[in-house]
Amino acid sequence: MSPSTARHTPSTPLHAALAELFETAHEGIYLGLLPRRGEGVTLGANPHLKLMFGFPPEVDSRQVRPFDDERFLHSEARRGFIERLRRDGSVTDYLLRLRRSDDKPIWVEVTAHLATGGTGPARIDALLRDVTERRRMADHGRDVYHELMQSEKLAALGQTISGVAHELNNPLATILTWSERLAGRSLDALTKRGVGIVLSEAERAAKIVRNLLTFARKHHTTRGMVDLNQVVRETLLLRTYDQRVSNITTIDALATGLPQVFADAHQLKQVLLNLLINAEQAMSSASGRGMLIVRTWHEATDDRVVLEINDDGPGIPDDVQPRIFDPFFTTKSAGTGTGLGLTVASRIVEDHGGELEMESTPGHGASFLVRLPTGTGRPRPKPASVPQAPPVTEQGSAVLVVEEEPALAEAVGDALADAGFVVDRVADGQAALDRVGRQRFDLVICDLKMARLDGQAFYRAVASKAPGLSRRIVFVTGDVVAADTEAFLEDSGCRWLRKPYRLADLLRVAREISTGRLAAS
Repeated sequence: MSPSTARHTPSTPLHAALAELFETAHEGIYLGLLPRRGEGVTLGANPHLKLMFGFPPEVDSRQVRPFDDERFLHSEARRGFIERLRRDGSVTDYLLRLRRSDDKPIWVEVTAHLATGGTGPARIDALLRDVTERRRMADHGRDVYHELMQSEKLAALGQTISGVAHELNNPLATILTWSERLAGRSLDALTKRGVGIVLSEAERAAKIVRNLLTFARKHHTTRGMVDLNQVVRETLLLRTYDQRVSNITTIDALATGLPQVFADAHQLKQVLLNLLINAEQAMSSASGRGMLIVRTWHEATDDRVVLEINDDGPGIPDDVQPRIFDPFFTTKSAGTGTGLGLTVASRIVEDHGGELEMESTPGHGASFLVRLPTGTGRPRPKPASVPQAPPVTEQGSAVLVVEEEPALAEAVGDALADAGFVVDRVADGQAALDRVGRQRFDLVICDLKMARLDGQAFYRAVASKAPGLSRRIVFVTGDVVAADTEAFLEDSGCRWLRKPYRLADLLRVAREISTGRLAAS
């Protein structure tokens, strides 16, 4: 036997080592013929390749054909792979999406060499590596990255909205205060109507700002036990005119004996309005008319109240459904939708411990279901009421108004003076601290966010020097988005009003604090 023949004999140590490597390698090894059409011919498939493709170890290797058409999820992928092999003669770490014997898809990296020659089928020698888990981790990492990026964007947006809201709330508070003062005067019919319009439109703008704040962050709400059916009836009344002119017919099927929910009634109305308006617009744009069904019922097993809004509009396309609650996503034409309505609705429902779900079959309408828990989140117990003396006039009570907006400070100061208070005004917390150090005040109405010694610093300074006065501070603010603001307002125990506030609410709080002080003195 010649030396060259001996090197390729099965009995040589090299051949035995290669055979052992073939059997024990932790990567799939495939040797075979690759015909132009039909099934390939397997010359060899190691145990790991069988395991990778879901075959038992004892199966005949000829059944393991990883590059047949049926193994590919997409035929185009096989064509691209074969064309690349034929063009370059080899591939390295070529990523393929293949199918196991149990039809389970896996990601495989292929390093292969194609030997061509003669007229017969080309031979392919390949190493295959299962990278499904690595791919899953990479996808998960990308998902986490995108979620973090989205969170960062929303956080930055929330801070921006907070600043914009503060800037808008100050002039809105001024407009509301002056409009309210003028509305109480003796005016001619035309002027009175104009003042009323200004007042209502300012309130409308204030609601828009509150909607933006709701999107930016969950914030302080006023909650109590709410009859959801009553909220539905009141909200439907608001839509009566628009539905009539849009040829929308509404049927309500509200369950009797529905348990109450612990919620903010105004926020629930906001959720319902968003859902109703979306449904109305979808039906009107599709056919110029529509049928809307609003139902409520009680799910006893989960102790939840369910509100369903069902329309017979065009439905929501399958490719749109996964994004329907995303911020700023809208299918409406430019200028007709902000893409925030459903996002805000979802945030509100989640903040109430509930769920907002969507069901839709394209061409057969859509249903939105609001599920809210009952018997949970009871309001905190209120302090025991202290018997009050008969109402005492606030006439002569000294009040300090700390407000950096001159027009608003003037309107508030004049209204308090008209109500019998003795009013002093300063523009920032430092000036207020100097003033209370030299003069006695029965009440302080203070803006919370100021450039020179803000409301929190002012409160801490007053609390250390005049604790009695610190309990008679009323804060007004247009910035209740920041977590530290909410925490401060709760910890201080001070009364507060959100800008833009109604002048009547401010006067009521001022009277309550003033009469309480006089009764106790």
